[in-house]
Amino acid sequence: MLPIPERVRTLAATSGVAKLTVDGAPSPARGGVDTRGRPVLLVLPGELLHGVREDAVAAVDLTATRRLGQDTHPRAIIEVQGWAEPVPEEEARAAAVTVASHRADEALFEALEGYGRPDAPRLLRLDVGQVVYLTGQESGMLDAGDYLGASPDPLTEVAERVLAHVNESHRAQLAAGVARRLGEPADEVWLWELDRLGATVRVGDSLLRFPWPSAAHSALSLETSLRGLLCTC
Repeated sequence: MLPIPERVRTLAATSGVAKLTVDGAPSPARGGVDTRGRPVLLVLPGELLHGVREDAVAAVDLTATRRLGQDTHPRAIIEVQGWAEPVPEEEARAAAVTVASHRADEALFEALEGYGRPDAPRLLRLDVGQVVYLTGQESGMLDAGDYLGASPDPLTEVAERVLAHVNESHRAQLAAGVARRLGEPADEVWLWELDRLGATVRVGDSLLRFPWPSAAHSALSLETSLRGLLCTC
C-alpha cells in the first residue's frame, strides 16, 4: 500500500468538494484541489465566506468515489482543516481552472474579471492546518507538513484511465485472475484502486490488495504488472 501521506494526497487529487464549514457553520461548497493538495473554493457574494475575515477557520470535506457499473461507492472522506485566504491574483486563473475541472460556473469568469472588487465572486483557498482522513481501510490525522510534503502517486492519471477500461471491458479476465490467486471462485469482482505499488480489488463487499513484485515506474510497467493479475495462465 502507498505510504499514508501519499495515499491521502492521491485520494485528495481525485476528490470533489462535498461540504464546507466556516467557523463551525455550514456554507455552500464548490471547488477542487490544487496541485499542492489545498482546497480551492469559488465563493459568491452573500455567502458566509465571501465577507468574513481572511483568517476565518474553515473545514472542507473532500469525497473520493468509485463508479462500479451503475452504482457510485464512497472510497474516502478527507476533511482538510485550516484558514481561508484569497488566491493571489497571479494564481487566480490556475485556481479557476481547478474549480472548473469539477464544476463549470459562469461566476468563475466574473471572479477573474472582477478580481479584487468587493461585489465580485472570490477565489479562496485553504491554508492547511491538519487533515483528517477516513477510508475503507484506514483512518487518522496528518499534520500540514506531512500532507503538503507528500505528492500524489505519479501514475494516478494513467492508473484511473486503465482502471476504468478494465472495469468496463475486462471484468471477466479480472475475476478469473483473482480466482486463480485466491484458489477459489470470485464473484462481483471490480478493480477498486490501482497505483505504482499494486492493485486493490473489490470482491463482493471485501477489498483485497495485490502488491506488484516491484514498483511500477511508468505507464507501460503499470500495465505490465496489471496483466500479471489478469492472466489466468
